Amino acid sequence: MGPIEFEGNNWMWSGGFYSHLFGIGGILLTTLILISTGYFNAFGAPFPALYWPHLGLLYKNKGKKRRPVRVYMDGCFDLMHYGHANALRQAKSLGDELVVGVVSDEQIVANKGPPVLSMEERLILVKGLKWVDEVIPDAPYEISEEFMNKLFNKYNIDYIIHGDDPCLLPDGSDAYASAKKVGRYKQIKRTEGVSSTDIVGRILSSMKKDCKDQNNEEKNHASISDSFKTNMSDFLPTSRRIMQFSNGKGPLPNSRVVYIDGAFDLFHAGHVEILRSAKKLGDFLLVGVHDDQVLSEKRGRRAIMHLHERSLSVLACRYVDEVIIGAPWEVSKDMIATFNISVVVHGTVSENNCEAQTDPYAIPKSMGIFQTIKSPRDTTTLSVAKRIINNFEAYKLRNKKKKASEDRYYSEKAFVSGD
Repeated sequence: MGPIEFEGNNWMWSGGFYSHLFGIGGILLTTLILISTGYFNAFGAPFPALYWPHLGLLYKNKGKKRRPVRVYMDGCFDLMHYGHANALRQAKSLGDELVVGVVSDEQIVANKGPPVLSMEERLILVKGLKWVDEVIPDAPYEISEEFMNKLFNKYNIDYIIHGDDPCLLPDGSDAYASAKKVGRYKQIKRTEGVSSTDIVGRILSSMKKDCKDQNNEEKNHASISDSFKTNMSDFLPTSRRIMQFSNGKGPLPNSRVVYIDGAFDLFHAGHVEILRSAKKLGDFLLVGVHDDQVLSEKRGRRAIMHLHERSLSVLACRYVDEVIIGAPWEVSKDMIATFNISVVVHGTVSENNCEAQTDPYAIPKSMGIFQTIKSPRDTTTLSVAKRIINNFEAYKLRNKKKKASEDRYYSEKAFVSGD
C-alpha cells in the first residue's frame, strides 16, 4: 500500500473523518496531513517537502512481510510413531517453516545399529506428516560446523531443534554442540511413553507367535522373552494431545466424505500411501481406527501399539481430516448417515489373517458406495515385524545399547516446559 493522496484541506473536517482525529494519534496524523498539504506554509513554517517521502516508507514497511522463520530438526525416524510426530509438531511451533533432515542408513548403522525401515520408507513417513514443509534426505547424524553452515546459508535455517534427551556420538560427545555454541539451538520436550527402542522390544515380545522358527520354536521363544521384558505402553493419553494433533475442522455440507478403516498398527509407509490414495477420491478423509479388543478378537493377536497411540499416528498424517477412535468392525447404515459418508474404501493389501464370519462392508456394498482401491505398497505390520525377528541378534545388540542411554535419561528426567 503506497502513501495516501489527499485532494484538499476541507475533507478532514467532514463528519466521515472527524472522529479519527481525537487523541495523541489523531493529533499526530492531523499534523502530518497539514504538513503534507502545505497548510503551515501560509505562516512561513519551515517544513521542507523532502520530509514527506519518508512517511511513505512507513506505509510500505507496515505492509511488508517478514521473512519466515525456518527451523530444522533431524532424526532417523525409524519405526515412525506419535512421539516423532509430536516432536516435529513442537518444532514447527517454534518457527513458520519446518525443514526435516532424515539421517542416512550409513549414519544410523555407525551410530545406533541397523535401521528397520529403508530411506525410501522413512522419507514417505516424514513427508506424510502435516507439520513438515521440506525434507533433506541423507542428513548427517552429527550437526558438524560444516553442515551447520550449510543449513544456515543454503537452507536459510534460523534455529536447530532437538528434544531434551541427550544425543551422543560414539565418542560420548554431544551431536548438537556446534549449534549450541553459536546460540542457534532450541530444545523441545520429549514425548513420554514411547521410543523406537521400546517398539522393537514390543515387536519381539508380541510377534513371536507369528514369526517363529518352526525348527527351533521353544528356544527362540525363550530367547526373545528373556531378552525383551517390556510393557505394552507407558503412554499417558490426554484430550489436549488429541486436540493438538487434530485439524479441528469438519466436512462442509457438500463435501464428498471418504471412509477407510483398519488397525493402522505400527504406522508404516504402506499406511501413508493408502491414505493418500483414499484422500484423492473425495474432499474429506475420515479414518476409523479399530480398538484393541476388536483387533484381538478378529485377528487373533494383540496390537503392538494401543488404540490411542495408533489414533495419534493416523491423525498426524497430512491426508487425514478426522479419526473415529475405536471404530466398529462393521460399517453400519447408521454410521454412514451420521458421518454423511459418500464412499467406503478398502485396500487390496490386508492385515487380516482370519476368515471373518461376516463381511464388515456388506452394507456399503449393498448401497453401492463401496470401492476397492489398489494398495500402492505391499508393506504390512507383520512384514515390518519379520524384518526385526529375522535379524534378532542385530536388533538385540542395538536395543541393549540404546536401552542403557534411555534408562539414564529417565532416571535423571526433570520437568521441561512445553508440550
